[in-house]
Amino acid sequence: MPLYMDVHTLGSAVSMDDVAMAHAADLQTQAAHDVQYLRYWVDEGAGRIFCLVDAPDAEAANRVHREAHGLVADEIFPVKEGA
Repeated sequence: MPLYMDVHTLGSAVSMDDVAMAHAADLQTQAAHDVQYLRYWVDEGAGRIFCLVDAPDAEAANRVHREAHGLVADEIFPVKEGA
């Protein structure tokens, strides 16, 4: 299945705790869409969140975010894993 990196730009600071709660909601929602959220990174001060997701397509990944907590990605990029 393809890998995607999605980017959320919130425009204000965000806490790791808030992102962890949103990620937990993604994990509870993902199976219904054949999606697996693998990892995430946070730039707390800039309010940016980056999620690595295994999904059949970008829209499936965004559907999980939409249903889980409503915070859809601003951008989604197909990526390939390197060493």
